[in-house]
Amino acid sequence: MRSLWRWFFPRLFVNDLWEIDLEKLKGLGIRGLIVDLDNTLVAWNAYDLEERVFQWVERAKSQGFAICIVSNALEKRVAYFSRLLAIPGISKAQKPRRGAFRAALQELGLSRSEVAVIGDQVFTDVFGGNRLGLYTILVRPISRHEFVTTRLGRVVERWILRRFTPHD
Repeated sequence: MRSLWRWFFPRLFVNDLWEIDLEKLKGLGIRGLIVDLDNTLVAWNAYDLEERVFQWVERAKSQGFAICIVSNALEKRVAYFSRLLAIPGISKAQKPRRGAFRAALQELGLSRSEVAVIGDQVFTDVFGGNRLGLYTILVRPISRHEFVTTRLGRVVERWILRRFTPHD
């Protein structure tokens, strides 16, 4: 049973993007970041991006990280933020399916061992990233406002996270 649940545990669990130690990731050989959009970079259904998100993306880029948005959101929404942040984006990802993660690896030109996934959901971002052997980082959602099915999943997610112990 323990081996089944390991798919849902992130390698790292932090409050937000700003708690991620990019130097530590570089030390682990991570050169690319697959980042979720809704409730990771911006509040769900919102279009106003905080200045500190721009700063975080620019800091990550300046440290040599390649970044790609991977989101289950529609193309129009992902394209908007992709242009705004000047990074590639993959929409309608159908996470936790592997296809979009593989497409992001190809877009970044990196191998699985060189990429981390950052997102706010256990059942999409963490599970999807773990299925491909990517380094997974779970952040707390930016907002409590979210899609109805996401709210339902949060109940089980909280149960899982109470049992979480970091891999590192």
